[in-house]
Amino acid sequence: MTDSTSAAAPNGSVRRPVQLTPMQVPKASDVLADDLRERILRGEFPEGTALPPERELVAQTRMSRTTVREALRILEVQGLVQIRTGRAGGAFVQRPGEESIASTVSLLIRGRQVRLAALLETREAVEPACAQLAAKYRTDTDLEALDRANDAIAAEGTLAEFLQANVDWHVAVAVASHNELLTGFMGALSRAIYAATDNQGFIDASVRKTTLRAHRSITDAIRKRDAAAAVRRMTRHVHEYASAVLEVEDRTEIEVPGD
Repeated sequence: MTDSTSAAAPNGSVRRPVQLTPMQVPKASDVLADDLRERILRGEFPEGTALPPERELVAQTRMSRTTVREALRILEVQGLVQIRTGRAGGAFVQRPGEESIASTVSLLIRGRQVRLAALLETREAVEPACAQLAAKYRTDTDLEALDRANDAIAAEGTLAEFLQANVDWHVAVAVASHNELLTGFMGALSRAIYAATDNQGFIDASVRKTTLRAHRSITDAIRKRDAAAAVRRMTRHVHEYASAVLEVEDRTEIEVPGD
């Protein structure tokens, strides 16, 4: 609802009506969720501990039980609490992980119907950085994950098995960077790219061999901690893949299936 007022100017003329913008009053559940979120992020509620029970929150805030439950659901969706039922149930604090980042990025990609070309451009910008950091910080466990993915690609299984192994390898490079943001981001980006590509018409025996050769070359650079070679080889790999995909893809928007 809007209102307007008018008044006479000093010279006798009438001023234009002043439009009053309606105030946006936040929902009580949003206010409570904001307060609890800040307290969690400040460390007042350590990870693994339970928030005060619903009954106590109702008494403290003087809000309804429905409002309190809605606020807790908001925190659950944001990955800040895990709600357990039963006698030992409650809202237990947890820290957002890579999956929270991946879920948020996936929602953005789906909600904005991001172009496949934009996804590929983003990958070209980000993934060489993942390879560089992986070469610096990788562990023996990281190398084992990369080798397992490459072995799965070499096994010449079904298309679905090849695609999963391919995604596993790219995500493993991000994991080897030991950067949580990059790991979550690449998880969502890799899944979106492969879900958006006409893999049946694009992936053949030649593409599989080229992919395996590139992956092993990059893995070798990461194993030797050769960051420059890892960046150079990953840059060439993702650029060649993007160019090949765009030659056969004519879609400007994508549809990414839900998790």
